[in-house]
Amino acid sequence: MGTIYVTQEEAYISKVDESLNIKAAKKTILDVPLIKVDGLVIMGKANISPAAIYELMNRKIPLTYLTMNGKYIAILEPDMGKNILIRNAQWKAAGESPKAIHITQGFVRGKLKNYRQSLLLAQRRYDLGLNSNINQLSQAIASLEKATSINSIRGYEGAGSAAYFGCFNQLIRVDNFSFSTRNRRPPTDPVNSLLSLGYSLLRHDIQAALNIVGFDPYLGYLHTERYGRPSLALDLMEEFRPLIVDAVVLTAINRRMLTPKDFITEPLSHAVSLTKEGLHVFLRLYQEKKLTKFKHPVFEKQYTYQESFEIQGRLLGKYLMGEIDKYPPLVMK
Repeated sequence: MGTIYVTQEEAYISKVDESLNIKAAKKTILDVPLIKVDGLVIMGKANISPAAIYELMNRKIPLTYLTMNGKYIAILEPDMGKNILIRNAQWKAAGESPKAIHITQGFVRGKLKNYRQSLLLAQRRYDLGLNSNINQLSQAIASLEKATSINSIRGYEGAGSAAYFGCFNQLIRVDNFSFSTRNRRPPTDPVNSLLSLGYSLLRHDIQAALNIVGFDPYLGYLHTERYGRPSLALDLMEEFRPLIVDAVVLTAINRRMLTPKDFITEPLSHAVSLTKEGLHVFLRLYQEKKLTKFKHPVFEKQYTYQESFEIQGRLLGKYLMGEIDKYPPLVMK
């Protein structure tokens, strides 16, 4: 089953025997064994019983609250895993240590190489002129290997992201959607609305995986420390952004699974969000993508993206603990 997304504002979530039961208008809309639940995301103002919360925490299942348009509100999660050794190694590497620089290079390298691969595939599929943007990404990747500080790595990440999003509009193959620049807080066009929502969902999944491994998700390397910010989750998200969220957004748009009628605009802030029906479509596509299997480049075995969140977390832990020489980001070919 994976992650459950509750979008009905009048819904009530309770524990019934060994199952999570969700009702709306006094009718059961979902009854799923807790053993099949990896996470629960409440979007809006659904209610949940204390017994259900207790059972989620007891089973180490995170509960995340988002607004209906995907803005993060809070997360309720179990205590961090018992692996104090991995957190000790995580803290020792903090700052500008050689390990922190290596890890940060890995996160950004994975992101930029996956960006480049996405553009190469699109160029072949649609006969697009993306050579300039692809070359800019290649230059950022090459420069990344020579970086000696995390700030310089951030600069190359910014340059690579600018090259990628500079041609993102060409990846959209329908007439009624367009993309000019990345904007958020709030997103003011449909494409940015989908990207922001997808990244919020991905953050939930990555943070849950890091918690399982035993990390402190609030101490990162690429993203600076800030009160309440799960910096390590945001770090590890980088290599997954193009693989999961961007891919889902482009699929939803280019296959016309979502159309302009699936979006609404708030009159004062001009924030754009999905209608209830559109949200259900996007959540289904995101869940399907997470459960897609692929051959992991390190282990050369079939895994789902959902499983790979934890796999990458464990590889990161092995590097910090000195069990492997390098952190291998997830790079698709």
